[in-house]
Amino acid sequence: MDHRYGSERVLDTPIAELGIVGAAVGAALSGMRPIVEIQFSDFTAQAMDQIANQAAKIHFMLGGALHVPMVLRTPQGSGTGAAAQHSQNLEPWFASVPGLKVVVPSNPADAKGLLLASIDDPNPVIFLEHKLLYKIPGRDPVPEGSERIPLGVAKVVREGKDLTIVATGIMVNKSYEVCEKLAAEGISVTLIDPRTISPLDMQPVYESVEKTGRLMVVQEGPAHAGFINEVIAQMAGSSSFGSLIAPIKRLAGMNIPIPYAPQLEKAAVPQIEDIEAAAREIVKNWR
Repeated sequence: MDHRYGSERVLDTPIAELGIVGAAVGAALSGMRPIVEIQFSDFTAQAMDQIANQAAKIHFMLGGALHVPMVLRTPQGSGTGAAAQHSQNLEPWFASVPGLKVVVPSNPADAKGLLLASIDDPNPVIFLEHKLLYKIPGRDPVPEGSERIPLGVAKVVREGKDLTIVATGIMVNKSYEVCEKLAAEGISVTLIDPRTISPLDMQPVYESVEKTGRLMVVQEGPAHAGFINEVIAQMAGSSSFGSLIAPIKRLAGMNIPIPYAPQLEKAAVPQIEDIEAAAREIVKNWR
């Protein structure tokens, strides 16, 4: 990239996440729109003071006089044999910080439009890219040009009448495979990709549940404090809650650090067969 855009726009830095993000915050305050790339999302822990206490709060602490238009891109997630310190799903960390927008794309086409919208945003955006998605071609072609996908707008990936599944990142792809298999058996599933978990667009979820009467939420990270709990809480407080004919099904990773051993790593997070079994259970047992 430095050969294409020049060393004034593309800066290679030492591995010092606090300094990298701190420099980006300063650049943003100076009128630039920096895009920070942290090699693994796990390493953002080194920079959380700059992310949570500076970038996220400056706009509010100064009464809106200044903005921090910074995008922080970082890979996350399991499946590469990288073990506990390089495989975490840290969506809850960032989604719990007021002032941060959190984007979790599930395919290349959405990633492009969401990234362009994130760069346009006047305040900080955390852009979480699951590592396994780098190897998966999208179902839709990446559009030419610079069309933006607005942040905070969920995507209905496919529509059905028997079950609603809400999932993010790599779990959208795994859930889609399940939807395809069930469709061949006459079970139709609505699959919703929030794309942005903060802010969270619940309207498509409400509308779908009013049709299907069943809801399953899927994430890779541990269930405790995950975004799926926010989906459930908002559903419970909505008028659409009365449309449910079955208890909400929650499917998430185990509450453990990601193991190194491949078979244990696979067992620690939901797989396609787990999603399929859960979907079949809720449709079969609650009619």
